[in-house]
Amino acid sequence: MKCAVIGLGEAGSRYAAALAGHGHDVAGVDPSDKPTPPGIRRAGSIAHAVADADLVLVATGAAAAPGIAKTAAPYLLPKACYADFTSSAPATMEQLAQIVEDAGASFADVAILGPVTWHGVQTPLLVSGSGGKAIYELMSAVGANVEVLDAPAGAAMAHKLLRSVFMKGLAAIVGEAVEASRAAGYEQWARNQIAAQLAGDGHAVIDRLLAGTELHAERRRLEMHDTAAYLDSLGVPPLMTHATETALQRIAATPRTSS
Repeated sequence: MKCAVIGLGEAGSRYAAALAGHGHDVAGVDPSDKPTPPGIRRAGSIAHAVADADLVLVATGAAAAPGIAKTAAPYLLPKACYADFTSSAPATMEQLAQIVEDAGASFADVAILGPVTWHGVQTPLLVSGSGGKAIYELMSAVGANVEVLDAPAGAAMAHKLLRSVFMKGLAAIVGEAVEASRAAGYEQWARNQIAAQLAGDGHAVIDRLLAGTELHAERRRLEMHDTAAYLDSLGVPPLMTHATETALQRIAATPRTSS
């Protein structure tokens, strides 16, 4: 199969190399001077890369995705699958699908659910859109864990962004807690506490956190207010702590639902 990979950064270079390693003819294009992975043909332009490609895989920054789709669309083969792996908003994915499908190709909205730098091509993928089946067959063959949603383009990215509320928020919270604990001289103790909370029955933890927060929102808001003042005294900006205090204030002001 002939493949074009647009964007040869951390993700694109890994997927390009994996596809080439499985015998596919891969052309890569990137406007920067990023090195070309072994086994990849370097294309001079997007048009040249996609003109005879059965698969087009876009792994650039989200801001570039609309322009790339518009540039590539006139050159896409009618049978081609255009897969956007960028972290574009769901509405943007819908727009990209329209551009690509108007050109006669299929479109796959591909959400990468984890750091490719850690897991490589085995990083889980969530896919939606008319090209979902094609991406499932191709990427599963190179070792990816692919789940296809029976939903239009935009759905996969919607799932990813909802996951990001937790994942990116958790990373920020853990970072602030560890930084403050380090400043106070209790870093290892705090790390142990965090690790203990993340272990065990995840669903039970979720239920406990939701129920406890609703029941004790005002008391916890006051605690976070004092916590923010303590972090200030340590010289650690309490950005996430202030955000938690604000969230608890909103929850405390919301009438509780009857069980």
